[in-house]
Amino acid sequence: MKIKNIIKTSMLSVLMTSIVGCEGFLDEKLKGELAPTNTFTSTYGFEVGITGLYALTRAEYNTWGEGGAFMHNKACPYEALQAATDIAEVINSDESLLPFGNLTLSSSTSIVGSYWTWAYSVISSANLILDHSEKNNNWDTPKDKERFQAEARFFRAYAYRYLVYLYGDVPYVDKIMYDFQLNFTRNPKEEVLAKAVEDLEFATEFLPENPDDGNLKEGKLTKWAAYHLLSEMYLMQKKYEQAEAAALKVINCGHYQLNKKRYGVAKEQPGDVFSDMFLENNQNRKSGNTESIWVLQFEFNTVGGGTNSDDWTRRAWNPMYFSVTGFTLADSLGGRGLAQILPMKWWIGTKGTNADGDVAGIFDNKDIRNSEYNIKRNWYYNDVSNTSLYGKKCNITEATWFTNKHLFPAITKFFYGREENLGLTGSYKDRMKFRLAETYLLLAEAYLGQNKPDKAADAVNEVRKRAGAPQVTTAEMDMDYLLDERIRELVGEEVRRFTLVRTGKYIDRVKKYNNKLKDTVKEHHALWPIPQSIIDSNRDVVFPQNPGYGSAN
Repeated sequence: MKIKNIIKTSMLSVLMTSIVGCEGFLDEKLKGELAPTNTFTSTYGFEVGITGLYALTRAEYNTWGEGGAFMHNKACPYEALQAATDIAEVINSDESLLPFGNLTLSSSTSIVGSYWTWAYSVISSANLILDHSEKNNNWDTPKDKERFQAEARFFRAYAYRYLVYLYGDVPYVDKIMYDFQLNFTRNPKEEVLAKAVEDLEFATEFLPENPDDGNLKEGKLTKWAAYHLLSEMYLMQKKYEQAEAAALKVINCGHYQLNKKRYGVAKEQPGDVFSDMFLENNQNRKSGNTESIWVLQFEFNTVGGGTNSDDWTRRAWNPMYFSVTGFTLADSLGGRGLAQILPMKWWIGTKGTNADGDVAGIFDNKDIRNSEYNIKRNWYYNDVSNTSLYGKKCNITEATWFTNKHLFPAITKFFYGREENLGLTGSYKDRMKFRLAETYLLLAEAYLGQNKPDKAADAVNEVRKRAGAPQVTTAEMDMDYLLDERIRELVGEEVRRFTLVRTGKYIDRVKKYNNKLKDTVKEHHALWPIPQSIIDSNRDVVFPQNPGYGSAN
């Protein structure tokens, strides 16, 4: 899609997506009159626009549309960012993911273009709000203007984060372009990052401070979310002291603590504090979760919440156990998974399975993140009608794991199911986008950048204490250890490709751990190609392709 078309489309979409997420904005007459010039004329109008921007941001996790703003029209597009890394293999998967798993992607591969479209849609919608905020003088309170600008600038930085990670140098656009343009150029990654940092620094000043403010709705941004993302952006710039300072702002602000006691909907049932975080309705602060910094709202049966096409992470990561005789779909077994990507043995291990070649994995025995509540290794037939098998154990084998994808150690944080509809596609579960454990790991990365492994170990050990794992020593603390710890804590939550690219370890880790790609991966695979549609539409100026993906014409 042409950049100009993205801008024009987003002007409408940022408003239209607001309709389903802003109570009281369902009047038929008002829908017919919806336009930026008659919407962005009051605080309420900007609330509508910002609500649409949150929805557009959540659309990264949308697949086929179905009542939500969608950009990808493919299954599990966000899992393309986990493929071809050191954690997951893509075998016999959806055709949209295979080019990423095999590193055969090209400038015409669909998700390559859809991420570009999604990111620039967020950016142009943020620019629309910023543009009209400067024209409006009708605010309910003196702070409204800066608050809306801070939210818009956060989302603009968030979208540029994706663009620089995926494509490197990209056009920087910070205003609405009403004139047709065919001569965009690629701004250097360093310039784009600097602009994103400026946006986030503004957001830290003007976003709300108190996440427990009764007027602040669940999922709304605070300045601490901006500081968390700012720490990561500083790491990308290799400004390690600034990254340290930003992370410490969050850690020391007094509003967030690592969850260390059982809480929420199942606190009296078997489990542990780590598994509690990933149960439905346990992501937001109202549940007792003191760790979540920013939560994307996908809750079930809620206006503006999720749809069957939102967040197919469960379908991507969970096995197809229901295809095995003796099993039937169950919410306790994770619902309906399709195993689009498979966890690698080297880190998850094969303990408790009958897989060929026992592998220890990277977890200590006492680490609760390796408990049966968090990694399901023991599978028991659950079909009561099959009396000969019911209650017996079904072993994981090489064939069940890597051939037919029916059974393997499963990450329970992605389990989701509902008795009334066990075939649900989407996960109607809020998604923690930023949480404090990752802030500690960003802090550790900042300390490693300053050659302070002792302080990095201290930061990591805060996370490991909660997990009941042995403390890491200064001698053990290096980037590879930190990358392993991020798997233990954040697998499937973090965008693994981004982490490996940011730390400069993408090629090394793929060669070391991804046996399918160790002889295929090349330096240029750290970036995706520029979408061919962008190159073709930019007719007045040559728009260079990324190295390794062919010429611009």
